[in-house]
This record gives sequence, C-alpha cells and structure tokens, in this order.
Amino acid sequence: MASTKSTKTNVFTLRCDNHPDADLVEDYHAGDVICTECGLVVGDRIIDVGSEWRSFCNDNDRKDNSRVGAAENELFEGSNISTCITMGSGSSNINEDGKPIYKNRRTMSSGDRVLTIAFKEITQMAERLNIPYAIAERAKTIFRQVQDSKSLKGRSNDTISSACMYIACRQEGVPRTFKELCAVSKASKRDIGRTFKLIVRIIDTSVDVVSTGDFMSRFCTVLGLASFIQKAAIHIADKAGSLNIVAGRSPVSIAGAAIYMASQASDDKKTANEIGEISGVAETTLKHVYKLMYPRANDLFPEDFKFSVPIGSMPSM
Repeated sequence: MASTKSTKTNVFTLRCDNHPDADLVEDYHAGDVICTECGLVVGDRIIDVGSEWRSFCNDNDRKDNSRVGAAENELFEGSNISTCITMGSGSSNINEDGKPIYKNRRTMSSGDRVLTIAFKEITQMAERLNIPYAIAERAKTIFRQVQDSKSLKGRSNDTISSACMYIACRQEGVPRTFKELCAVSKASKRDIGRTFKLIVRIIDTSVDVVSTGDFMSRFCTVLGLASFIQKAAIHIADKAGSLNIVAGRSPVSIAGAAIYMASQASDDKKTANEIGEISGVAETTLKHVYKLMYPRANDLFPEDFKFSVPIGSMPSM
C-alpha cells in the first residue's frame, strides 16, 4: 500500500512512497492513479469528471464530443430526445450471418418539425432585434398555442412567428413596430398586422396599449438626441394627447412628430426623413401629424424648455 504524503484533488498532491518525484498516470477505466516507476497504485476509485468522449454532429455539422444531448423542450409535442429502433429493408441491412441489422434513429413528428423551424426563426429575429431570451421564449409559447388551435392553417409560419414576436414584445413592455419586425423577417407589414389581430382573438390573450413613451427613449437614443430634447418630446406627445390634438393617430407617428418638433426648436435638428427611417413612419405621415400639432406649439412645449429657435421660425409644413 502506498501512503499519501499530501493529498490533492483540486489543491492536494498524490505521491508514491518509494518514488516521491516520479510522475503519476491515471487509469481512467479502473479509476486508479499509478506510479510510473514501480507501478504502485497510489490512489484508487478516482472519479473522472471530464466529458465522455463520443462524437456527435450538431446543427452546424461541427464535431461535438459531448455525450449529453440538449435538454428536453416542453414546447414540442413529444419528447425531443426519443428514438425509434427499426429494422431496415434490403440486403444492406443484413449482416454476414444473415441476421437483420437494427438501426437506432431519432424520429420527429411533422408538428415538431414545424415548431423547430418556427422556433429557429423566432430566435433569429430576437437576436437581430437585440431582444432578451425570455421574450423569445414567450413568443415560442404563443406560437405553440396558435398551432394547437389549428385556426391559422394555410398562413405562412414566418408571418405567424413575426406576429407572435410582436405580441410577446408588447406583453413584456418592450414593443417593436411592425416595420422593425419586417426588417428582420420575411413577412410584410400588412400580413403581420392582420395575423396579430387574429392571434389575439384565437388564443384570447391581452396586450397592453402602446403609448408614445414606449418608443420615445429608443428613438431618441438611436438618433443621438440630448436628454433635454427627449424630455421635451415626451412632454409634447403627452400634451398633444391630453388636448385631443392628434386623436386617432398611432403612438409611433405621434412620437415621431413630437421628436421632430422638439429637435426643430433646438440646435440639434433632425429631418422628418431621418426620424421616419428610425421610427418606421412614412415621412408624409410624420409631417401631417406635425402639422396638426404646430398651431398649438406654445401649449405643447414644457415651460422650462430653452429654445434655440423661436416657434415662429420653426417649419410650419
């Protein structure tokens, strides 16, 4: 028997009594640590905490030596780690002794195949929009509910995925515009809007009402506007709503017009085209909303706003 002068798993060191300076090797199969000089078993029952090396191929056809597969996804119809052992047909499935060769292969239902493709699309949209993982998972759950209802057969899964992402974003308080979703998906703005309304009715879910404040901070940040301009734009949009100046207009177009008005009164002016590119609002629509707000500009700006350009010198459209 070997005595251990100092023991080490992470911090200890094993040594051979007869050859303290000799190298030790580990027999992974037996779980023994052996002295290379005399063959003495210095330690036994050692647990190998490394991976069990067995080659698999992942979705990107790269070698993956992990024996453990992906976690089971509860959103799929059946276990996504199930396998089916079958006997093939033909001479190639008979061994030299004339006995059949049984093959182990993983199976996937048509429903799970649709979910797999849709979930991949949702994940890609979330990455392009820089949306958190939790929101993408919510969109996947909504897609699964829609598929279970079987009420949107014949509609493009890309359109349904985009609409589910739109709903998930609104439910989580980080709404995105239809144009933003169009930019990262294969669906059109009109189709996403129509499908969104159908899904809300089908799965009987609710979405919070979108306000101008949901977009203002993001739009101003992308445009590189100062905080005092953002603050003024928020005040202008809220005041225009309370005075019923822009009734019936979408919050996105109101936010864009308010940003345009606040920037035109400052040194950091942004054109309607620049704001339209960021907000997804047509330039003509933005100018029309601004034209409704301009006659009441004196009432819309906050009292402490420092004008670089007088209201009378601002564009009146």
